[in-house]
Amino acid sequence: MVQNFSMNLPNGVRTPVYYYDTKLLDRTLGVLNDMSNYPGFKVHYAIKANANPLILKHILNSGLGVDAVSGGEIQAALNAGFSPDKIVFAGVGKRDDEIQLALVHGIECLNVESEAELDVIESIAASMGVKAPVALRVNPNIDAHTHSYITTGLAENKFGISVEMLEPIVYRCVASHHIDLRGLHFHIGSQITESDPFRMLCNVVNNLQDYYGNLGINFPIINVGGGLGVNYDNPDAEPIPDFRTYFSLFHKYMHLRPGQELHFELGRSIVAQCGTLVSRVLYVKKGLNKKFVIVDAGMTDLIRPALYQAHHEIRNMTSLSSEEETYDVVGPICESSDVFDRDVKLPITKRGDLLAFRTAGAYGEIMASRYNCRELPGSISD
Repeated sequence: MVQNFSMNLPNGVRTPVYYYDTKLLDRTLGVLNDMSNYPGFKVHYAIKANANPLILKHILNSGLGVDAVSGGEIQAALNAGFSPDKIVFAGVGKRDDEIQLALVHGIECLNVESEAELDVIESIAASMGVKAPVALRVNPNIDAHTHSYITTGLAENKFGISVEMLEPIVYRCVASHHIDLRGLHFHIGSQITESDPFRMLCNVVNNLQDYYGNLGINFPIINVGGGLGVNYDNPDAEPIPDFRTYFSLFHKYMHLRPGQELHFELGRSIVAQCGTLVSRVLYVKKGLNKKFVIVDAGMTDLIRPALYQAHHEIRNMTSLSSEEETYDVVGPICESSDVFDRDVKLPITKRGDLLAFRTAGAYGEIMASRYNCRELPGSISD
């Protein structure tokens, strides 16, 4: 966490740079494993949140599996040492070569998003002489009350198969010689901070299980995705998310069948708080009505504020001033959207100061780009 971070970066370390508190990561993983210790519960880490090899090493050691959404993420998981039978493959647009990669390595499951995708998976599996293990992603039409860009469970979203279209696809899978129907998959969104959407999801799943059970069709796996949010406003108040409430809710409301597994795909809640983007102040610019702190990090290094209007707590790590001023904190990218936050109160800030952008361990480094021909940010850890 930032309060334990040295006021001076190690020699030779350039900004912007991601700092990872691996002690906090290990504590988070320990609490997660303790709180998810219910019969049949299995957690896969959503590698799209952060695929830094150091992060993956700690997650591997904790015993979690991996949720991947591309062939590249599957390969990153394999390279990190994860067993193929603990990798699941989601994603709305799987390429043929990615499907082949998954089947060649014998991953645990492919989460199917449409009948068109099922056609391709079945055809590829037939050509390879194998049965593809699949779970059908169902769109439960639940509003997760989060940003529209990260809501995935509404009827108009691109993800999943609507409940009304599900039954013939289920029967097709059951009858197929090259599909092994392993389960049903759900994911209603990200950065969910209320319990109601998860409770509603349990009700949808329970009703579907009752319906198909009466037809003699049972599912070994129910996958409820992830989505648990974190505290961006005050990270020190909640460095580890409330895993106890999250998992106990599913234990209470989800009616699992004997021997059935309940899978989770958590990403942000595992790694967000352990990561901080450290940036150096280049200039303090005085406008007519505002003061701007211009830093060497930009939307190329942390795109969430520009893309989602997301908030990250900003701290001046080096100012010794007891006085505060109000600034807009902006980056160097040639885009008006390259703004980290507006009207931020900081200690009096000057050129050379180090600013910390908190809660940046998820969807930070992994989403960095080389727009404006900028270098990708590096990373360090404690």
